[in-house]
Formats: sequence, C-alpha cells, structure tokens
Amino acid sequence: MATELKFMVKKGAKVPVYKTSGAAGADVCACIETPVILKPFERTAVPTGLFFEIPEGYEIQVRPRSGLALKNGIALVNAPGTIDSDYRGELCVILINLGTEDFTIHNGDRIAQIVLSPVLKASFIEVSSISVTERGENGFGSTGVSGN
Repeated sequence: MATELKFMVKKGAKVPVYKTSGAAGADVCACIETPVILKPFERTAVPTGLFFEIPEGYEIQVRPRSGLALKNGIALVNAPGTIDSDYRGELCVILINLGTEDFTIHNGDRIAQIVLSPVLKASFIEVSSISVTERGENGFGSTGVSGN
C-alpha cells in the first residue's frame, strides 16, 4: 500500500523512481548544470531539484546506493539522512568520495535513494535508575566479531 507524497520539481529534475516492484527505496538523481568532480575524501551537497511535502508523522530517509559504494566508494556522510516533515527546501544529498580516484557526478545520475518512514515520538521520562541486562554497559564490539 502506497502513501501519497506530494512534491515539486525544479526544471530538469527527475521524479523519484522505484526501479523494481520490491524496492524499498526510490532513486533520486542529481539536478546540476555542470558536472561535479568529487576528489578522494571530498564531500559536497548535490542538489536533486526535488521539494517534498512530507505528511506529519513521517520522515524521508536518504540512503546511499550500494552500487556506488561498492564500485566507486561513494557514500553519504550522514547516512541515513533525515528529512523532517516540516522542511520545505530542496533535497540535497551530502556525498563523500571514500574511493581512491576522482568521481564525476553528471546531471541525471542516480546518487541516492529515499525511503518514506513513519516516525514514533517518545515521551522522555527521567528516572533514577534503569533495568539491568546481561550485556549491561558493554558496547563497541563487546559481543565480538565471530559468528560463534
């Protein structure tokens, strides 16, 4: 079941597209006048020409494309990025080149994917103690690497 998502496009922008029937994310494309060269370890915000009216109670998550990550080392600096329901500006994608070679972004290139997700809001309740678990305060690799 689809949720309606209203949006506007700047001239030359491409409408988000689900590439397969089972895709969770819709691809978004660069909307740029001239190619952008992203050198290794550089980052930049790439405009998409898309402006969304996200329903209250939802967010758009901006996620990397796995093919760009594997083949070229292109990632999102803040993955997943969150677009809040009250934001009305242009969706820009913050890309970083973690590869070893320059990467050129052309107008119309698929640069990320977006997922519409429901948002649950928490009621924060301050307490003097929290429950104890087997794991406790052990974090950052405390469960090991091996699958055993």
